[in-house]
Order: sequence, then C-alpha cells, then structure tokens
Amino acid sequence: MTTMDCVIALPLLLSLFITSSYAINFEILNNCPFTVWAATRPVGGGQPLDHGGIWNINMPLGTTRGRIWGRTNCEFDGSGEGTCQTGDCGGTMTCTMGGKPPYTMAEFTIDQANNMDFFDISLVDGFNIPMSFTPTNATDKCQSISCTADIVGQCPAALRDPGGCNNPCTTFGTQEYCCTNGPCGPTDYSRFFKTRCPDAYSYPLDDATSTSSCNGGTTDYSIVFCP
Repeated sequence: MTTMDCVIALPLLLSLFITSSYAINFEILNNCPFTVWAATRPVGGGQPLDHGGIWNINMPLGTTRGRIWGRTNCEFDGSGEGTCQTGDCGGTMTCTMGGKPPYTMAEFTIDQANNMDFFDISLVDGFNIPMSFTPTNATDKCQSISCTADIVGQCPAALRDPGGCNNPCTTFGTQEYCCTNGPCGPTDYSRFFKTRCPDAYSYPLDDATSTSSCNGGTTDYSIVFCP
C-alpha cells in the first residue's frame, strides 16, 4: 500500500468505525411460510422477505418512534407502487408513513432516558402475523417478548378483517377504544388481545405491562415474523 493509499484508506476506515459505533443492528427474519413485505421506520423503508429471508437494518443511536412491521398479500409494479392487504403504507414498497391496520407492530426508542432502549410489541393497530422481539447481545437481564397466539383465527366477529384482526379504535372510532380525548381503560376487546398475548400492548394506555427495556446503545435486536 502506498502513502497515498493510506491517506485515502484511513478516513474510510474511520467512517466505517463511526457508523458501526453509533448505530445498532436490527435483524428482521421471516419465518412465515409465505412472503412478508417488511416495513421499517424511520430508516430502511421496506423490503420483501421470502420464507427464511433476512434483512439487517442499522438504526442510529437516538432513534425515537422506531417502527417495524410486516405487510401481507402485497402486489407492486416495477416502480414500487402497489397495495398490501394488511399493513399497507400509502401504496409504496418503501414506507415513508405508517401502516394501515390491521398489523402487528414492533416499536422502539434507542439510547434514550438514562441511556436505555425501550421496546414493545403493539396490537393497538390490530394483528396480522405473529412476532417476536429479542435482544441478541444484551449485557443486562432484558428479555425477549412475543405474540404468537392464533389471534386471526379467534378474532371477535366485529373485528374480523381480511388478512387480520382489526383494533376496536379503527372499527368503532369512539373514545372508549381510542383514548384520544382523555384517559380510558381496558375493554372486553383489549382483554381479548391481552389474554392471548400478555407481552403486547392491548390498548393505547396499556403502558404498565407492555414496555420492555435494555441497556441503551449497545444492544442489537432480532425481529422474527412467525417465530
């Protein structure tokens, strides 16, 4: 290697080091027997995953309102425009907005208060596919969470939706279920979700039993569809 090669290579190596030092890895694995179109925000966008497919995303430290979900029964043209039966994000392959219910969602913030990561699985927007959310190299005692029950097969009649089980706020739009104009409590519908997936958010104010945490900035994570 010449002196000039070293001059060029050193900034590149420093850049790679800085990138890896200020981001954590999310590995998304599709274990479903069908294609899932993974969606991620605020970075990544979207990508189809066949059975066994893996997608790795580097999420920057300080990320807030991170979201990962799976879209099902999608059709896109060569320009990346199309639709999905569940989790559709404005008719595009690469998501720049949230999904259309029903869909199972992983939520997270990275390296926030007291240098902690906070994460959860949310059924507030309904359910379409089973999911697990696992810290893969944690230095503390944070644990995996999951929602693997047959929510679609057991879905109450009023919440049934093609490809999934909808949430009562989308279905009925009332304060009792949406909690938009003040506090609200559990309902029979939220208890349906909570009984089957006790790790997951079952309604918008279900914080006490649904948020997990890990040491921030050092923990990588695995999201598995159909674990």
